[in-house]
Parts: sequence; C-alpha cells; structure tokens
Amino acid sequence: MSPTLGALAALATALVWAFSSIAFTFATLRAGAMAVNRVRLLMAVGWLVVAHGLLQVPLPRDAAGDRWLWLGASGLVGLVLGDGCLFQAFVWIGPRLAMLLLSTAPALASLGAWWFLGEALSAGQLGGILVTIGGVAWVVLARENGTGHRGPDRRYVLGILCGLGGAAGQAGGLILAKQGAMCGFPALSVTLMRMLAATAALWLYTALRGQIRETLRRFAADRSAWGYTLAGSFLGPFLGVTLSIVAIQHSPVGIASTLMALPPVFLLPLCALLFKERVGWQAVLGTGVAMAGVAVLCLVR
Repeated sequence: MSPTLGALAALATALVWAFSSIAFTFATLRAGAMAVNRVRLLMAVGWLVVAHGLLQVPLPRDAAGDRWLWLGASGLVGLVLGDGCLFQAFVWIGPRLAMLLLSTAPALASLGAWWFLGEALSAGQLGGILVTIGGVAWVVLARENGTGHRGPDRRYVLGILCGLGGAAGQAGGLILAKQGAMCGFPALSVTLMRMLAATAALWLYTALRGQIRETLRRFAADRSAWGYTLAGSFLGPFLGVTLSIVAIQHSPVGIASTLMALPPVFLLPLCALLFKERVGWQAVLGTGVAMAGVAVLCLVR
C-alpha cells in the first residue's frame, strides 16, 4: 500500500470527474439526464474492454464468485442507486444543494470503513476531513449562479433524502469495491466488473419500463449528445472510476473519498472560464480552506 500513490490517484479522480461533469452537462442538455446515464455506462464498458486489450490485462473471466458478489454489489449501490438518487436530487432541489449533500459521502464512507473494514483515522486526519468538507461546502454554497430551489415542501424533503441517498450510495460503493479489490486485483478489472453489473441492471430496468427506443431516439435527435457522452464516459466512468479504485487500494477509504469529493472546487475556475460564471470572494476563500484540509489530510499521520 502506497499512501502517496493513493492520494495522487484520488486527486486525479476529482480532476477528471470535474471535466466529465462538464461533458455530461452538455450531453444532458441535449438528450436528458436518464438517457445519458444509461448510454454512458455502455460506452464505459466499451472503453474498459478496449483498455484491457491494449494494456494486455486479462479479462476477469476467472474471477472468484465472492469477488463478483462484492464488485457487483458495489456497481449496483454506487453506479445505479447512488447516481440515480443524485440525478433525481438535481431535479427536485437543484445541483447546488445536491452537490452540498454529496460532500457528506466522505463522512459516511469513514463511518462505514470503520464499521465494516476496521480502518482507523487519527485525530489530525479527522480534522483534515472536516476542514476539507467544510471548504467544499462553502464553495458550493458560495456559487452565485446556483439554480437550486425548494419548490413544494414534499418535493424538497424528498430531494434532501435523494441527495443523502446519492452520498450514501457513493460511500457504500467505495466500501464494497475495496472489499472486492483485495489482494492486488487489477483496478481495471475491478472497474469493468462494477460497470458490467451496473449496466446490466440499469438496462434491464430500462427494458422492463419499455424505454430503450425512447433512449435511442433522444440521441438520434441530436448527434452532438453522442460526442459529449463519449468524452464524459471516457473521463468519468472509465478513467475516473479506475483511478478511484487505485486510490482506495492504496489509502484508507475515508481519506480517498474525501479527496475525491473535490470536483466542486476544481469546477470553480472551469465554470468561470467555460460558462462565464462570477466567482466571489467566498468561493475563493472556500477553495483555500478546502486545499488546506487536503494538505492536513495528506501530511498528518
């Protein structure tokens, strides 16, 4: 286990997820959130199979049944249920508040890793986690162009629950993935197995709902949605998720998931550049607080 490699992989994960979220935003505006979510998983499976061939990593045909069980459950919890809750939270309470709720994932992951995996964190590392989460929350709340809204009370409460469900799904998916990735199992194969389980479950659900034709029709109506989804699927479900597995293989889940919670911080300059969003002093200060938390987290033992 190399903590430095794990921290670098987690930071790289956050960065590529920030870029993938921009690509998926453009795609979603053209084809819809649920259609993009389904197609991105298919594309990610394709990327992963190609990568196995190019890197000469054997396909996980002979993986043990218990490994398939853990990683399949990880894909269902993190990529189907967690992402499904998060997308619905975007609709009911807006992305600003949904992202804020998602930043609770590291705390949930730390508690879960302590309970299920017996991982311990020092007081300094716990302080770094709290400072990082506080900085991320400050950044998200300080965004002046957020579109969150309360709407009816029932929708608002359900949106909060969905946002927390997204955070719990992300945390649970990481914990299950770490259990299934034991003994140095290749991160690329871990990611493929998670994606296969998630893709099979989501498309089975789509077929039962009779929505396959509607999904393909949305992409046929705007071909640029294919390009944005292809780019997002490479950066997010393929490269980002693979890096996240490397991160949890080489560092405690709590630390890795905290560093992977930084996309909102990286999105500040990206959104200012691409979408001309105004960045206030609170956002800048919040970014500094989050970076200080990352430093404490990485340096304190």
